[in-house]
Amino acid sequence: MNHIAKMISFRPLADSDLMMLHEWLHRPHVSKWWGDPGTFAEVKHDYLPYTTDEATTRGYIALLENEPIGFIQSYIVMGSGEGWWEQETDPGARGIDQFLSNPEQMGRGLGSAMVHAFAEQLFQDPTVTKVQTDPAPENEQAIRCYRRAGFVPTGEVITPDGPALLMVKRRQPEGEMG
Repeated sequence: MNHIAKMISFRPLADSDLMMLHEWLHRPHVSKWWGDPGTFAEVKHDYLPYTTDEATTRGYIALLENEPIGFIQSYIVMGSGEGWWEQETDPGARGIDQFLSNPEQMGRGLGSAMVHAFAEQLFQDPTVTKVQTDPAPENEQAIRCYRRAGFVPTGEVITPDGPALLMVKRRQPEGEMG
């Protein structure tokens, strides 16, 4: 995974990416888990705020050798609002959600490499203590992906989107390989 992970980079989501993101969100393998994204105007309304420096949720386009391969977003867990993670007291907790844009790229380790690379990028910020994600319990492919990327299941939780499996990756102590 490390070889592929080193070839993956992330650039902040831009207004010019929204049409591509809209198209990706309509692909069956994405909408199955992300829901109906609606019209382009609705996607723009929902995702344009993720492009500002002030946003608590930030969107990124994942790139493999400069080719877009997916979308990933990160957010500050504590205080995320709207019924999400109300019990979280760790200001260093970050949440992530992501998908690969092309179904033919799934099942080959690319998603795990993308998640691993992004978590490592988040851990470059010394205030980040853990990264969490919350796949649907029946999304076995995502759960396998997160396990390969070093995430550990901590239990089922109820979210505003329904049941989820909370999975966490903690910062590695200095000197340990991750």
